[in-house]
Amino acid sequence: MLEGVYAATEEAVRTATGPIGLVLIGIYSFLIAFVLPLPSEIVLAPAESMRLGLPLSATTGLIVLVSGLGKAAGSVFAFHIGQEAKQSGPIIRFVRRSRFDIVEWSEKTAVQLAQEYGYIGLALALSVPGFPDTISIYAFSVLEKDYVRFAAATFAGSVGRLLVTIVGFASVTALL
Repeated sequence: MLEGVYAATEEAVRTATGPIGLVLIGIYSFLIAFVLPLPSEIVLAPAESMRLGLPLSATTGLIVLVSGLGKAAGSVFAFHIGQEAKQSGPIIRFVRRSRFDIVEWSEKTAVQLAQEYGYIGLALALSVPGFPDTISIYAFSVLEKDYVRFAAATFAGSVGRLLVTIVGFASVTALL
């Protein structure tokens, strides 16, 4: 059943148009930050058909901005959940006992990135196209405490990821 919801959500974003389409992209970006295991790069799909009356480069820039802001807002929500979970011993014990040792993996990876690179590490981790954001966001949310810096890092990482995707796609297209 969830697969159908995911497919419908992706299709709605791919075919988004006009100002309502931008709102949909913002909501989608908010949700993928903390709950939807879907790719964030999908938001670039409707750029050519968005029908905003702007040049393609301006439309793409607006999509990147809206998506980055949506993901930053969703990340702050995830950050809050992480802060609450950090205070809850039973939640951490439950996650530690689950068959996927998410906490151990998250702690290792996030502690390494946080200690070595801090918020820049989060932004860099989120700049990798195709890599799920949610794990990185939650891992950092349990370790860090600064909402504003966290939101700025997730915004920068989200925008970075979309820019890497755009440049990569343009490079491949130019080679063909």
